[in-house]
Amino acid sequence: MSTGVLEGKVALVTGASRGLGAAIARGYAAAGATVICAARSVDQLADVVASDPARLSALELDVAAPDSLQPAIDRIVAEHGRIDILVNNAGVAPAGDFLVHDPDVWRRTLEINVIAPMLLAQAAGNHMVATGGGKIINIASTTGVRGKPGLVAYSTSKGAVMRFTESLAAEWARHNIQVNTIAPGAFSTEAQKAVTDDPDLLHKRVRRIPAKRMGDPTEIVPLAVLLASAGSDFITGSTYVIDGGEAGKL
Repeated sequence: MSTGVLEGKVALVTGASRGLGAAIARGYAAAGATVICAARSVDQLADVVASDPARLSALELDVAAPDSLQPAIDRIVAEHGRIDILVNNAGVAPAGDFLVHDPDVWRRTLEINVIAPMLLAQAAGNHMVATGGGKIINIASTTGVRGKPGLVAYSTSKGAVMRFTESLAAEWARHNIQVNTIAPGAFSTEAQKAVTDDPDLLHKRVRRIPAKRMGDPTEIVPLAVLLASAGSDFITGSTYVIDGGEAGKL
């Protein structure tokens, strides 16, 4: 049943086939929004869309293909009349020794984690300006707050996302477009399966978190809904860390 705080709004969530993206998409639908769930394959989105087919729909979109991003936004506007909310969630997190990192890995990481959100924000922003405003939520990471060894490219890209958020928020405030970042820490998602399935690794990971547990994907939803709703109309350019206290103790 809809809570109504996003009733009548149209949202695009990238990387919505699993994990935090899927949780946010479902949460927006529960809050009343019409949600376009994007992923590289429509088949990957079947379970998410099936949870509320009246409000959730699938869109095949590879954010690594820059020429596909503007047409995707235009298609959403053509079909739904508007786009009010953009959640840039799709991303990659390559790990490795920086001494031997392939520059192509860096290029791909920046293309997906930084360039794609920029292009989608630009495309959606043009429509938001025309309709009087909107919300852009970029999903970063606590590794963008404090760099992490073994994840240099990822940490760099997520730090860039935070600076992008601040700059764009300042530039677009006059258009009534609010731009904010969510920086999650350790959540029990498919991406963390290697950790959650190994008791020793899980113990070591949780030991570093003051809350002594990993987050459940649904716990990001209230914050994501707030930043997409009228309740955040005077909130812009901010990064919200949600990590059980881990970044604060580093």
